[in-house]
Formats: sequence, structure tokens, C-alpha cells
Amino acid sequence: MAQEELRKEETLAMRNRLIGQSCKLFYSEDPVKIVRARGQYLFDENGKRYLDCISNVQHVGHCHPAITKAAAAQMDVLNTNSRFLHDNIVLYADRLAATLPQKLCVFYFVNSGSEANDLALRLAHQYTQHEDVVVLDHAYHGHLMSLIDISPYKFRKLAGQKEWVHVAPLPDTYRGIYREDHPNPGQAYADTVKDLIEDVHKKGRKISAFFAESLPSVGGQIILPQGYFPKVAEYVRSAGGVFVADEVQTGFGRVGHHFWAFQLQGDDFCPDIVTMGKPMGNGHPLACVATTAEIAGAFTANGVEYFNTFGGTPVSCAVGLAVLDVIVEEDLRGNAVRVGAHLKDLLTKLKARHEIIGDVRGVGLFLGIELVIDREKKTPATEAAAHVVKRLKEEDQICVSTDGPWENVLKFKPPMCFGMENAELVLTNIVNKVICMLSTQSIKTSTPKYNHFIFFRHENNYNSRTHSQKLLKYCSLTSSGVGVTLSKLSCR
Repeated sequence: MAQEELRKEETLAMRNRLIGQSCKLFYSEDPVKIVRARGQYLFDENGKRYLDCISNVQHVGHCHPAITKAAAAQMDVLNTNSRFLHDNIVLYADRLAATLPQKLCVFYFVNSGSEANDLALRLAHQYTQHEDVVVLDHAYHGHLMSLIDISPYKFRKLAGQKEWVHVAPLPDTYRGIYREDHPNPGQAYADTVKDLIEDVHKKGRKISAFFAESLPSVGGQIILPQGYFPKVAEYVRSAGGVFVADEVQTGFGRVGHHFWAFQLQGDDFCPDIVTMGKPMGNGHPLACVATTAEIAGAFTANGVEYFNTFGGTPVSCAVGLAVLDVIVEEDLRGNAVRVGAHLKDLLTKLKARHEIIGDVRGVGLFLGIELVIDREKKTPATEAAAHVVKRLKEEDQICVSTDGPWENVLKFKPPMCFGMENAELVLTNIVNKVICMLSTQSIKTSTPKYNHFIFFRHENNYNSRTHSQKLLKYCSLTSSGVGVTLSKLSCR
């Protein structure tokens, strides 16, 4: 704990001077200084309480006493690296194994989701002896160089797409190339991966892995169509590759009925490698890779030891075990089912009344509200979404954020203790904001003058020109639409 508490202005000035400017703050124009937290609530330096709809990392709630107690108790006894024999790491691995399909039975503990995904790439390369990776458009898998290379969300802003990386269309049935009215979007999107693999083979290259978030988050809180993963896995394995499910954002019961989001694709579906992170330690740096004995054996056979200084320490595993206990003891999966379904139902009813809500999607406590200027064109209401976020924070002390290629999707990934009363509060205040927007009659369904564009640069290997054209025609915003709306949003 800091020896003295600085004034907010001092803290901000020191941060601007000492911390890299690429490390962005939430609400950068007027940051919130948070000094303590409990459950689903954050408190600033003046004691003002904020409802946290952002922190999926604090999975079972901020500063949960059982987690704090477990960490402190183990820290008081021993915290050394995993080269010393200790009970915690094996007990924790055994508990995790019980949540996964039987063949995922070997574990590697690391510190972050980025480390987990980097190790998953190494496992895939070593096992298959191939290099090329297929990823989904708009994907984000971490901040290491190896992961920026497979994250279109990042590499398009930097050095661009590597020769060994191949981008498949995001299976978005609201805005993508195959939509809700398609008879079998899961198969259709899986076939784009099949076509991509065939193109890779024509170039004399071979697939190492298909790498995907089980529910794409940065892509806009996307719920994948049924049957997509099993068919993709079939195509990838036939090509000699492995299927990697990135559960860093969505694992540990967030989707409610299932412990892992990949299980939404069917009880018989099993990835070859699963990565996990963020919620695993409830804020403690803890992450993991789970894989098969065969893949782990190939990694061991290369003769190079794998060692992670802080991965799987006694304290980290004590924290992980405590998180698993709280999930069960407080029925947080059941809470995700009940509260998530209630909030989604409320938002869906709101959508039926207000055109600005183009789509409501999600499962459990992983939800997204996509705002559009008009439903037919699906023109992203980016600035309107940003203004809703700003007003919810300033006027209602509710912290939400946006995601999606155009940052027009309000996302909800709160701590799993988020309650019914919190859902009602969120709905009530979003209603106020949406009704206020519509009452200004300033969000147009026509776009007569284009003076601001959000361009989407699509570098997909599959049908890229057609898909880019489809998406670009929906991406224009106008001063006569959103700009005027923002100037008039003063009512309650």
C-alpha cells in the first residue's frame, strides 16, 4: 500500500510523466481514481461508488475475502518456484482436469494469457512440425510479438500480416458474410476455413493450428454459430493441424451452463489445446495451458526444458484453488445463468422499442449491445456508443466499455457476483440514455453528407474483396447524424 495518498491531480501528473503513454487509462479525458473495491463495486478517493461492468478479471468479485485469505495464508508459509515438489500445483491441476474433457490432461502454468497463448503456439509448432496459423478476423490473443503476429486487431495497425498467418472471416451472424437468415451459418463459415486451408496448401505451406477465442470479445462479443468449431476442427486436423481454444476471456463459468465457452459448441467437441488466464486468479497473475498427453509428449521430446519462474507457485495455486471453491460455493455459474438471462431479456425488449439498438447478443454474463444509426444498413453508431459510456460513468456511476471493429458494441463482462438489482440498474439507465437520444430526433436513418469515415481494412485470404465491400458500405457516419446527436444529449 502506498505510504501516502496523493491527490488525483498529482497521481495523474505523475502517471503522465512516469508511465508509457501507450498504456491508456479508462475514461482518459477524466479518469476515475479507484482506491478500493469489493464485489462488483469500485470506490474512488472521495468514497463515490461505481458499478463495475468491465472487470472480468476479478471473476468472483473484487477483494473476495476467501481469495485474500488463501493468498495471505500461503504467502506466510512458502512461495517458491515450481521446481520444488509441492502439493498445491498437483492438486490444482487435478481440479482443473475435472472441468475439462478427459483427453486434456496435461497442464503448464504461466503468469498471463499472453504467456499461455505463446506457449500454445510453441506446442502446436513442435507437435505438427508446421508453421502456418489460421486465425479469425479482428482477433486479439495477447501482447507478445508472437501473438501480435496472429492478432489482426493489432497487426493491421503495425507491420501487417505475416506470410504464415491466414485470416478467416469472423463468424458474425449479425454483420458478417453469412447472417441469421442463412440456413446453416456454422457450416458456411467453417467452409471458409476449409477454402483457406486449400489455398495455403496450393502455396506449398502447411497448417500448424487454428487459433480462436471461444467467444470473440474484441470482435464485438460474438456468439459463434452452432456447429462451427467441430467442422473447423475436422478440416484443420485433416490438414495436420491442431485446434487451439483461447478461453482467456470466457473461461471459468462465465457463460453459465458450461464451465468453458468452447463447450457451447456441443458436448462431443474437444479442442487439442486450451489456454486460460484473466479470471483464473481473480486478479492474481495466473494462467495455464491444458493439452493432450500426445502433444505434451512431443514438446518434451525436443529436449529443451520448459521452466516458468512464477508459473504455478504455491501462492498462485492456492489462489486458483480458492477461486474454484468460490465459484462452486456461491453458485456463480447459476448466477451467470439467471442474471445474464434476465439482463439479456430486458435489453432485447428495449431493442424492440428503439431502432438504435441493432443487436443484443450473448450468453451468461458475456453480453453485447450493438448500436447502429439505422438497422437496414447497420451503420455503426460509434460516437453515440462512446457518449453512452461517458454519461453512464459521469451521471450514474456505472462503468461499461465498448468493443467491436467500430467500437459501437456496449460490452458487459462484470464480476460474476453481479446481481439482479445491478441488471435492473443498468437497464434503467441505458433506457434513459437511449430514449434521450431518440427524443432529440437527431440520429438519422439517411446519411446525406459523408464527412467522417471509419475504414475497415480487410486482409482476409478468403473472398476478401467481396467481404470488404460488404462491410465498408456500412461504415460511414455523418455530421448531420451522430455529430448533432452528441451536441444535444443533455436531457435525462
